Amino acid sequence: MSVKVHAPRLLTPVHTRIGLLPNYPKSGTSFPYRHATFPSLLPHPLHASPAVVSPVTAEKLPEPPVRMVAVVGHGAVSPLKSAPWQEVMLHTAERLKWVDEGYELVVFTDECIQSDQQKALRLESELLKADILVIVAVTEKESIDWIKIHSRTIENVICFDSSSDFKNKLGGYEVHNQVKGSIFGEVLGNSQSDKTRESYEVVQTVSEAWDRHSSDDIRFCLLVLINAYIRPVPVLKNLRAKGFSTLKCMLKNCGRQVLNCLLDPNCRKALQCLNRCSPVDQVCNYRCIASYESANLEAFSLCVLQKNNCLELEAEVPNKPYVPPMVMFRGQDINYEIAEDLFVGWLGNLQWSWRVVAGQNPAYDQFPCQYQLFYRGKAKGSFWYEPVFQVKTLEGQMVWRRRRYRVKRGKIPGTFHFSVLDNGVVSNEYWTIVDVADDLSWGLFHYHGAARAAGQSYTGAVLVSPDGAFPNERERTRVVAALDKCGIKEWELYNVDNCSCIDPPLGIPEGSSLHYAIQIEDPNRMPV
Repeated sequence: MSVKVHAPRLLTPVHTRIGLLPNYPKSGTSFPYRHATFPSLLPHPLHASPAVVSPVTAEKLPEPPVRMVAVVGHGAVSPLKSAPWQEVMLHTAERLKWVDEGYELVVFTDECIQSDQQKALRLESELLKADILVIVAVTEKESIDWIKIHSRTIENVICFDSSSDFKNKLGGYEVHNQVKGSIFGEVLGNSQSDKTRESYEVVQTVSEAWDRHSSDDIRFCLLVLINAYIRPVPVLKNLRAKGFSTLKCMLKNCGRQVLNCLLDPNCRKALQCLNRCSPVDQVCNYRCIASYESANLEAFSLCVLQKNNCLELEAEVPNKPYVPPMVMFRGQDINYEIAEDLFVGWLGNLQWSWRVVAGQNPAYDQFPCQYQLFYRGKAKGSFWYEPVFQVKTLEGQMVWRRRRYRVKRGKIPGTFHFSVLDNGVVSNEYWTIVDVADDLSWGLFHYHGAARAAGQSYTGAVLVSPDGAFPNERERTRVVAALDKCGIKEWELYNVDNCSCIDPPLGIPEGSSLHYAIQIEDPNRMPV
């Protein structure tokens, strides 16, 4: 079981979009993913992150729905902890609604083609009005032949992990499969037309995201297709290039910071490293930042993004899914003091409040040894959160990182507003205490967040315990119920490596205070 590790927001899409250095094609590719220009200062329309899912709202007329159909192989198992593909795609349909209520995805298994005429007729009806058909793990010949016949009029047909007999289409253009029915392949023929090149970039983006095997990336694949071939997805449109106004803004307002970054070996290496990463590979992107972090890189981001918004980006804290806070603890109504004490957790008995057990987003779950420190500050009413965690640099070194969030109470007890200046970019987050066991053997905290100047919105949760171990089996039903309140499935979650956590830089400022309302038992007396 697991949930997204709440690592700091050093990783922002902006670092994948500010290419101050030439972007060279990866070996073995026919086209460079980004054009090799210097400086490449403008964001690419596809340079979005799976974490970016919250569109900036605007007054406009409602648009017609985007209709998608997914056909999955009957009984086919996904790489997501062996969850059935049918369940994964049904969950994806729900998560698409968090982005836009107009995104409709209906899911069928190919069993209906072979043995359920009524469902087959319904599938046929849905295909007639589909904008996008997604085929997943379909290998039976009867199903293949039926789908090929009934999908001829659909302009966008994408297949993953399916028979190589299927042909993919993007915008009406066929795309050859290369191996194993994967979407990644060579575009039909040798055409160098703009549409063909654009289709190739979409193919590459979607393929790389799909192969990362996470629920965020699966949804991201569909958003990219909608944005490229159906209608603009607001959050992806938000990341489109703004023209030479970006370069003008940077040179006018941040010339010194840009020059210092280019002259600083670490800052320059960070930009070179980021240019080599796939824009959807957040694991790669964050490792670049963590490996070459420097004061000049922070100053660059602070000036270009936070202070001057040279990329003209915008993002809002998402409001979906709505996650209700817990209302009772140990038989008492939750109030603000109790809620803050639940965050403080084991600090005082232990050197930390909580350790993160697991997380939903693999980009953050890569970080081993995650500790949480919550405490009341010296100033009246002040409350702070400091995550401490390890990062493995590109040189193979394990280094500790620590960040500091200001925490303010929300309108409802059990909800909080977090803010942090992280590597030059401000992130604002809305946290909810979903559930905590009476003996504090585990807790689940959910959050929505946004780095406005980086154009990034995100959502997730953290499953925590005093020792970083999973709750015992007796608690499983309650943990699953808490995850369900967050719209999270067990198979979405990733374990955090809590081994070999030597000498973490813990400790809180002198004069800080801890619990006000609840008593914390000795962790050595906790029931097994």
